[in-house]
Amino acid sequence: MLRSVLRGTGSALPARIVTNAELAQQVDTTDEWIVERTGIRQRHVAGDAETTGTLATAAAANALAAAGLSPSDIDLIILATATPDRTFPATAAAVQRELGCGIGIAFDMQAVCSGFIYALATADAMLRTGMARHALVIGAETFSRILDWTDRTTCVLFGDGAGAVVLSAQDVPPDGPGIIATRLHADGQHEELLYVDGGPSTTGTVGKLRMQGREVFRHAVTNLADVMEQVLNETGFASSDVDWVVPHQANARILDATARKLGISPDRVVTTVDRHANTSAASIPLALDVAVRDGRIRPGNLVVLEAMGGGFTWGAALLRT
Repeated sequence: MLRSVLRGTGSALPARIVTNAELAQQVDTTDEWIVERTGIRQRHVAGDAETTGTLATAAAANALAAAGLSPSDIDLIILATATPDRTFPATAAAVQRELGCGIGIAFDMQAVCSGFIYALATADAMLRTGMARHALVIGAETFSRILDWTDRTTCVLFGDGAGAVVLSAQDVPPDGPGIIATRLHADGQHEELLYVDGGPSTTGTVGKLRMQGREVFRHAVTNLADVMEQVLNETGFASSDVDWVVPHQANARILDATARKLGISPDRVVTTVDRHANTSAASIPLALDVAVRDGRIRPGNLVVLEAMGGGFTWGAALLRT
């Protein structure tokens, strides 16, 4: 059967690291308060010369190197981001130019923290229908640009970064590698729980991120557990078959609560939120790259990816490496 096979992963992080102690000098918070409620100890923050596009390009180059492919092999780039370099053109097209990929398909996808799962599902569909042969799927964000740095309830949660994967359409046996299933959902009635209070068509400004954290937490645990169960039930696998869960790195308590709800040991959950904080669409590919490069995720592993973000949007993907 034709599947979208994971060929390589890559990531990129801004040079500057901001610790909780540094934030405590700017807003009324403490390292202990942040760690207890979120699990976050530090985050990377983009400098003036670092943008979503530069981080995405660096992550993509690392993924290409890991895959053993050249930029000219890539005929599809999907960049998941809520913080593009410009309103238009798509930042994906800038990445295509900087890498020297040549003419192909390139576009951005906006589903906030679920963006990478949405982009992965879209690339999978396009590869399996023959629209492309090799795809770069990237999650990249510079959320520091849309944070209210006087709001201690949100500014401590987010960081900047990028992660990327290379997918190739390949004929494989039923138990072979590749994306096995994806599930996507959205429910627009919860928009006011997590949003940015600006935009080109409304205020003409970028705006700042606003969130009702307690309500988001409640929805996240329920929605993420449900969509993971859906993608497993659809394919006949049980949670005990899963080698690794690579979740959106929003909050350590959400990760723990979701794992408990599914009966999955925390030892099988890849966690990077302590180092990266919440990097929105970048968090899954960042965490995936960490776990691939440190040897935890190996060829033949069954891996679940899952995320929920503003909208609300949420989704999951099941793949074999």
